[in-house]
Amino acid sequence: MSTIPASQPTTSHHAPIGVMGRLRIWKMIFATAFSERLVYRGDFALGTLMRFLPIITQIFLWWAIFDSIAQSGVISQEDAAGGASESVTIGGYGFREMVAYYLLTMIARAFSSMPGLASGIALQIREGEIKRYMIQPIDLIGFLLLNRIAHKCAYYAVAIAPFALVFYLCRDYFVDGFPPTHLFLCFLASLIMGFLIGFFLEAAIGMIGFWFLEVSSLLFLYMLFSFFLSGHMFPLTLLPDWIEPFVNFLPLKYLAYFPAAVFLGKIPEDELPMEMAIQAAWLVFFIVVCRFAYSRGVARYSGYGG
Repeated sequence: MSTIPASQPTTSHHAPIGVMGRLRIWKMIFATAFSERLVYRGDFALGTLMRFLPIITQIFLWWAIFDSIAQSGVISQEDAAGGASESVTIGGYGFREMVAYYLLTMIARAFSSMPGLASGIALQIREGEIKRYMIQPIDLIGFLLLNRIAHKCAYYAVAIAPFALVFYLCRDYFVDGFPPTHLFLCFLASLIMGFLIGFFLEAAIGMIGFWFLEVSSLLFLYMLFSFFLSGHMFPLTLLPDWIEPFVNFLPLKYLAYFPAAVFLGKIPEDELPMEMAIQAAWLVFFIVVCRFAYSRGVARYSGYGG
């Protein structure tokens, strides 16, 4: 049985690959992954529609909450007569804005969620499959990133029709309509950075597999906190005042809450450039952490095989 030190494959006998060579490799990886994902286009389309079914429950739930507040006398009878959804706000959100918020967070989470990424990396480390990235001129992180980009492109290419249908049916919930061009561009930028933050954050968690055999418990804690503190379950403005500053300091809000709040104009325009800069800083931070963890992990890794 032979031992393959991790430090040797990175200085392999492969000839140096130029920029054009790397671009051809990346193009081939992306095209292959994209073609593989399109095989499941029916599943993408059906799964997208199924993901929107819980919004029906959310509409009735929040209607009951807003209506209960209106009928409790918190607002005047004149306002209550005009409809609870039009006269009550919770955390700065009216009823229609709350529904629009949930629709937008579904888009944001579709970008930033990375199912199976961290656990897949840890599994490859544990079972020795990661050796193939050490003896071939392919970067593990770059390969996984291209696969995720291909997955998202295939997903949205197929799911655009269900998304368009749902948003058309729910167009009345967007009180202010389509945002101004500069806000929409910030919204798109926040989605892209949210995708990259989600990728490098979970990839960094997966790299812990170089030091520990099992990362499922850590991943479960991350998913639990992410579900609540990313704004996926409710707007972060609903949190108590004493905890909101702490949550706003974390990068999790950029995975769901921030893009939706940008689209709905809930971020003051004088604060928006700083918030975008902070999101970009978190992205750079997780890229560095992920790369550092990978390089340190590879340096101590030994693969065994015949």
